[in-house]
Amino acid sequence: MKLKKQITNGIALMFIGIMHTQLALSSGGFGKQMQRFSERLFFKVSNGMDELPATVGVTNFENFAAFWFFYFGMMIIPLGILVHCLERRNIFLPFAFTLSYLIVVLIGVYMIPNSGMTYFMLPHAVFMLIYNVVKKRRLASY
Repeated sequence: MKLKKQITNGIALMFIGIMHTQLALSSGGFGKQMQRFSERLFFKVSNGMDELPATVGVTNFENFAAFWFFYFGMMIIPLGILVHCLERRNIFLPFAFTLSYLIVVLIGVYMIPNSGMTYFMLPHAVFMLIYNVVKKRRLASY
């Protein structure tokens, strides 16, 4: 039985989401903030508009970062599952999707240049775009 080697962008997205969620929940990451969130049953994790404008002493930046780190991780896992399912069925990811993903990642890289967005997601976004373009071109030439 010969197995077909397949590169899957969905697994990469799921991995990024799982690592985000893992760090958000770990004691070395945002565990302290997540513990406080759980004490309030994850309701009202910040003071919302009362923390604006975002300034030191007004905004709880640790809670803000903990929430977004966890939330982003949880959102990207189902996206990875969707992409993986499409790729397993040999359905092309729409060019608009891969380009949008690259643009979102580039905005993140611009805003937080020394982060996982730069080191992991940017190479993945470029790879995904190139991989899909080359795959489509290869099939179009048959």
